[in-house]
Amino acid sequence: MRTTADDVSKRVRMAIYERVVATGHLPDVREIALRENIAIPMVADAFRMLADAHVVVLKPRTVELCWAPPFSEIPTPFRVHSATGFWYAPCAWDMFGIPAALKCDAQLDARCAWSGEPMLSAIHHGEVTGSGIIHLEVPARRFWDDIFYT
Repeated sequence: MRTTADDVSKRVRMAIYERVVATGHLPDVREIALRENIAIPMVADAFRMLADAHVVVLKPRTVELCWAPPFSEIPTPFRVHSATGFWYAPCAWDMFGIPAALKCDAQLDARCAWSGEPMLSAIHHGEVTGSGIIHLEVPARRFWDDIFYT
């Protein structure tokens, strides 16, 4: 049976998410290649395919992961703590996606972009506590026009 680029992309995608959940950090091409026994150029191609499909976000002009939503490699003002670890999210919206994806309770620590004031929330048994407003300046249909600005 022949392995296709799509098959490799699916394996790489799963490996990316397994690593970020386990370690709190997004893996690089080399780490995935070694863990999955896939040639480095094939993993790099899979990273590009996943970015083109809006599954992950690469640092500009590289094959280095910046985000694998709802997870961020770059420290941000949006941090999620659970009993098993902590992760950064690219934005406030994705901060709520981490406990949803992991099906866990979590403390959500964010800061108001305007005032810098802490905005603490929590998820407990699927219920949100705390207060705050998520302001989306860009309509969802336009998010990927400039994902870094969004």
